Amino acid sequence: MANNKVRSMTAFGRAEVTYSTGTAVWELRSVNHRYLEPHFRLPEAARALEPKLREVLRKTLNRGKVELGLNLKPISGETAAIEVNQALAEQLVKAANQVSPAADSLSLNPLEILKWPGVIAEPETNAEEQANAILDSFKQALKQVVDNREREGAELAGFIEARLASIGEQVTTVRALLPQILQNQREKLRTRLEELLEEIDKDRIEQEIALLAQKADVDEELDRLEAHITETRRVLKNGGAIGRRLDFLMQEFNREANTLSSKSVVTDTTQAAVELKVLIEQMREQIQNIE
Repeated sequence: MANNKVRSMTAFGRAEVTYSTGTAVWELRSVNHRYLEPHFRLPEAARALEPKLREVLRKTLNRGKVELGLNLKPISGETAAIEVNQALAEQLVKAANQVSPAADSLSLNPLEILKWPGVIAEPETNAEEQANAILDSFKQALKQVVDNREREGAELAGFIEARLASIGEQVTTVRALLPQILQNQREKLRTRLEELLEEIDKDRIEQEIALLAQKADVDEELDRLEAHITETRRVLKNGGAIGRRLDFLMQEFNREANTLSSKSVVTDTTQAAVELKVLIEQMREQIQNIE
């Protein structure tokens, strides 16, 4: 199933399809997980279909822990007549009469006979019809899961996009302040060095100032943050199984935020670095639920 939308990994789906002798009812629940981990609960009549069901699931979902339960309900009420295996019932009565001399208190209850396996004949089921109903209802329930995942995925994408915009604002703010920050830093360093080391060569002072200013320059970190914003938006736009890629990008965001923090020489960049870390962590928490 082609997909270019962002999906969460949390969803529920339920569907039922009725056939001539019963109803196939599926309930599917999925939560976040590193890989695709399905757990099928199937009645014996559907065991042979499990490989096919797994194939359909694998082609539809990429990640998530998925609980998949099937219930086959026979048609009840007036539409389903009870058929008694008369021959088997008579054999049970005959056998009971044979042992009755040895058990004078033995009383034969008709309901006990009906409970005996095979006395009430199960309605004949068309195996192909039942299999088709099971597959049809499975695909319907799975589509509900996908639709729910995509709806929640769109909300997660909007949440992440809002944080990306906030990160972009922080980058813009720091970049605008950077020339003045560096100039102020140079002046402070020059004044301090001139006061303490009046005898030192002026050229040496300028070299030290340039070196320290270079260490405080975070222009490259700001460039990389902007590049990560662009890449994250591209990944969100492409959609599909993007959770792992987004998780990697959050690590890259964190690396730049940490470097910005370590290079901080004024309150403005320190506050920006803290705000970046908060925004990145908020995104990371939500990304854990993206397929």
